[in-house]
Amino acid sequence: MISYFTEDIKFVLKGKLLNNRWLKMVVESEIKKLGDLSIIFCSDRYILDVNIKYLQHDYFTDIITFDYCEGDKISGDLFISIDSVRENALFYGTEFEDELDRVMVHGVLHLLGYDDHSPEDVAVMREKEDYYVKMKRSLQL
Repeated sequence: MISYFTEDIKFVLKGKLLNNRWLKMVVESEIKKLGDLSIIFCSDRYILDVNIKYLQHDYFTDIITFDYCEGDKISGDLFISIDSVRENALFYGTEFEDELDRVMVHGVLHLLGYDDHSPEDVAVMREKEDYYVKMKRSLQL
């Protein structure tokens, strides 16, 4: 089950049913089962506080993923800074919705076991993000 929350901002995700279907398909495409996934939309300040408090990282980021997976069941919390998503969309010249989808699937990919510490890992992660964002676009047609 996917649940959506906000912390310290006003934000409403459009198309939650489609988003749920899409993220479930992502998980199932990787031969896993969807457990409980919480997506928490927040501000830069809030995500910085989470980053400092729980990860001892004193820097801004667009997403923090907390993994609660057990076996093949994918569960976790995705904290997503809407401020950073908006800023990144402008920086990369993409639509806000496309950048938000990329960030959401990025968090799910982490839960699926993908990493982004080495250049090789980053390349695989980007390829998967692109593939799954295109998958969502095909569902919208």
